[in-house]
Amino acid sequence: MSGPLVVLVGPMGVGKSTVGQLLAERLGVSYRDTDDDIVAEQGRTIADIFVDEGEPAFRTIEKAAVHRALAQHDGILALGGGAILDADTRALLAGQRVAYLSMDVEEAVKRTGLNAARPLLAVNPRKQWRELMEARRYLYEEVATVVVATDGRTPEEVTEVALDALELKEA
Repeated sequence: MSGPLVVLVGPMGVGKSTVGQLLAERLGVSYRDTDDDIVAEQGRTIADIFVDEGEPAFRTIEKAAVHRALAQHDGILALGGGAILDADTRALLAGQRVAYLSMDVEEAVKRTGLNAARPLLAVNPRKQWRELMEARRYLYEEVATVVVATDGRTPEEVTEVALDALELKEA
């Protein structure tokens, strides 16, 4: 299998970055986050891209970043929460080892406070988060090899469950 060892998908605030770094450490591989790639490449925050250019422009930038990372990276790769909205990206994820980190709205509130730094959650964040998840949950499930619930678990516990579910051995 070419591409990343594991691709992490899931909603904003679920812990993809934290769990991704822990997985990389435990497996002795490198970690990469496409959101970090976008910020480095664009020289501005994702929120600024949304405000300045709108979501469609951001999704175009994101798609290119994700496709590059899938082709270049062989460690743990975390994708932004909305990366799975793109059909071409979902097609590229077929055949990859993909872990969908899931959480319910109450956990999302606890973890992120559903704050204004999340451009898609600026107004009525709890309602918007539910609507986002209703629109995206089936897409996360479509691309997932395994689903790992993160509710009430520490990042270390999520990492352990993901390793077991993916049947990966530590380095």
